[in-house]
Amino acid sequence: MKAIILAGGEGKRLRPITDYVPKPLVPINNIPILEWQIRYLKKFKISEIIVCTGYKTSMIENYLKVKKLGVKITFSREKTMLGTGGAIKKAAKQIKEKSFFVINGDVITDIDLRKIAEIPDSIAVIELRTKYGIIETDGVKATKFLEKKEISDLWMNAGIYHLSSKTINDLPKKGDIEKTVFPDYAKEGKLNMVKFRNVSWHSIDSFKDIEECAVVIDEIIK
Repeated sequence: MKAIILAGGEGKRLRPITDYVPKPLVPINNIPILEWQIRYLKKFKISEIIVCTGYKTSMIENYLKVKKLGVKITFSREKTMLGTGGAIKKAAKQIKEKSFFVINGDVITDIDLRKIAEIPDSIAVIELRTKYGIIETDGVKATKFLEKKEISDLWMNAGIYHLSSKTINDLPKKGDIEKTVFPDYAKEGKLNMVKFRNVSWHSIDSFKDIEECAVVIDEIIK
């Protein structure tokens, strides 16, 4: 099975570093996010990866052409931003298999892809996490204070998908899959969830995210 990495974004929240380096090449412990992701996919025996690029494409391509990461890498280049749905649709022209994986270009995780591979048209979801302290109350009295708690039975998109080839026709040429196909599929009962509890998951959107992920990344992706 092939995998698509959505790596075309500008990473505006990581400026000023992304004024000079594309977000996928921002380092965590001296290794770019994109390389960590390739190592993660390789761990699950994915040997062919399509990298969707848009912002500072040449820097990403030049880096991967020099590195020997033990997988076949091709590129899907966007001249204008297509959104996640448009990017997948364009990249999927290179895919002949019945299904494929997609991962957002800023996700670092240890989610087991084998569990998603068992279910077509599925998304990995994790319990919603809050960066803030949660207070349980009894009237005006606080009865319990919990810091950065996972909220049970409220699920969030983990940015990892297993899509069947028939999905490609439904994707927009321009637009986000999360705002187009997924809402329609959910209404029609065609979108499956694979739930993960107690997994490591980081979305790299800020310098604090980089700092927190750096502490654990060597254990997440061995």
